[in-house]
Amino acid sequence: MTRKLRCHAIVLGVTVALTLAGCGGSDTPETSANSNGLEKTTITVGALPIPDPVSLYIANAKGFFKEEGLTVTPKIITGGAAAIPAIENGSLDISQTNYVSTFLAVSQGKKIKLVADMYQAAPNTFNIMVPKDSPIKTVADLKGKTVLVNNLRNIATLSTTSQLKVAGLAETDVKFVEKPFPEMGNAILSGQADAGWITEPFITANQSQHGFRKLADTMTGQTADLPIAGWMATEEWAAKYPKTLAAFQRAIAKAQQLASSDRKEIEAMLPKYTKIDAKTASVITLGSFPSELNANRLQKVADLMLEYGYLKSPIDVKSVIAAPSSNG
Repeated sequence: MTRKLRCHAIVLGVTVALTLAGCGGSDTPETSANSNGLEKTTITVGALPIPDPVSLYIANAKGFFKEEGLTVTPKIITGGAAAIPAIENGSLDISQTNYVSTFLAVSQGKKIKLVADMYQAAPNTFNIMVPKDSPIKTVADLKGKTVLVNNLRNIATLSTTSQLKVAGLAETDVKFVEKPFPEMGNAILSGQADAGWITEPFITANQSQHGFRKLADTMTGQTADLPIAGWMATEEWAAKYPKTLAAFQRAIAKAQQLASSDRKEIEAMLPKYTKIDAKTASVITLGSFPSELNANRLQKVADLMLEYGYLKSPIDVKSVIAAPSSNG
């Protein structure tokens, strides 16, 4: 890790204290009479309890959504792959996703659009970690071992597989098992797995509380500066609520710009939707927060997926990005 941390015990069970009223904003589409003319004024948005979607919470706290005539209720998800059924059945309007899960779903015929960017990797933001006394010393030692990931066939397994390749191993040389990020540390300590693909704030938390050590940074080599996460909606939803979508995009872009220019805004927000304290928030390693989707950048993810057999044929990322709205 890049920092020596002197943190007190950190609560690993991350939850979100949602104080906003109302859930399931998709149940009753509203016809808005507000000045923005939104087709729907209340939406439910899926997000993981990690730094990536911090702009969602910044936009709520700063009133960016309110300025657009939107009421946004966050709802916890375990990963982008798990959230796809929720946006399809309408229990979520928009959700955080990782780009691997999105492109895989699109290749399988899912009608999904990327509507905003969210997070890009930096060194030591997504690490394979093991307990301090683990006999596993190198990535090659993972052969035959069990590795925890938040969802299967997503950015976790792809980036880990890229590190396995460097070590002379294949994806099939390890066993990937799903486990939510907050539960990974204890699961590994109890012997359910040998290692975990872990992101912040759990990298810092597991290192500080349990002495976990980094086995490998999965965002190096082929995956250096890899685009990680964005916001998705179904094609149908984007077409049905174009003004609502445009309002969401404007508010999120504003929050992304704030997050990318002032780390203190992120540090102030993280303890409010993850159960980490301010001291920990001040030392965790963060990636970057792009303000707009860039097809050339995202194409790198799709091309890597093709190389590793996640895709059977190439995907033109431009076709997955929602067209800019002329509304609002």
